[in-house]
Amino acid sequence: MGDTVIRRRTGLLVHLAGCLCLFVLSCGIPSNTYRLTKGTIKTTYAVTKGATKAGIGTGKVVYKVGQFTFKVVMAPLSWPLTHEEIESINDLPPKEAIRQGRVKNAPYVVLGRRYVPMSVEAARTYREQGTASWYGNETLRQKGGHMTANGESFDPTGLSAAHKHLPLPTYVRVTNLENRRSIIVRVNDRGPFVKGRIIDLSAGAARKLGFYKQGTARVYVETIDVKA
Repeated sequence: MGDTVIRRRTGLLVHLAGCLCLFVLSCGIPSNTYRLTKGTIKTTYAVTKGATKAGIGTGKVVYKVGQFTFKVVMAPLSWPLTHEEIESINDLPPKEAIRQGRVKNAPYVVLGRRYVPMSVEAARTYREQGTASWYGNETLRQKGGHMTANGESFDPTGLSAAHKHLPLPTYVRVTNLENRRSIIVRVNDRGPFVKGRIIDLSAGAARKLGFYKQGTARVYVETIDVKA
């Protein structure tokens, strides 16, 4: 008698659990998707590359990733950094580290605090949800140009981003969770150094994602697979 009751109760619990699973799946709760860090289906994007002449730095390389185009120009070392509060990179003066090409995932110091970026391998599975902000319009009002933390010419109207821990450069897909717009950006700078923010986008990227006027937005950031 006791075994029969236990089997019936167990069967009922399994049935209820199955119904609950069906209910959750049918609701399609978005937040569950963005909590996943493993097993997410990723698309591999083909990267095409073309070199052209440019009037500054060492020339321009144009990358095509999916439907997005990135014009990469190395800045003259005389240009100031977008984040001049960076004190050192790889224990060297920032511009010397940039000149030597020692910035990809090198530790760096900002206002006395040391940041240690993740490895290239760890970056491949990076996903995070949080607050994004944007920067760059102020550079348009200043004479000359500015360079990012990896030595590229900063274009506030382009599709780039600053991140504290990803290797430079890295391509990531950013989705605005408020309106579901999604774009790919090139992470080529360090920041944001404001508590509670996970990524700083160029003004151009913020416009594409629809949060330029409000200043910040809740976003989901994930690295993408690229194949030359």
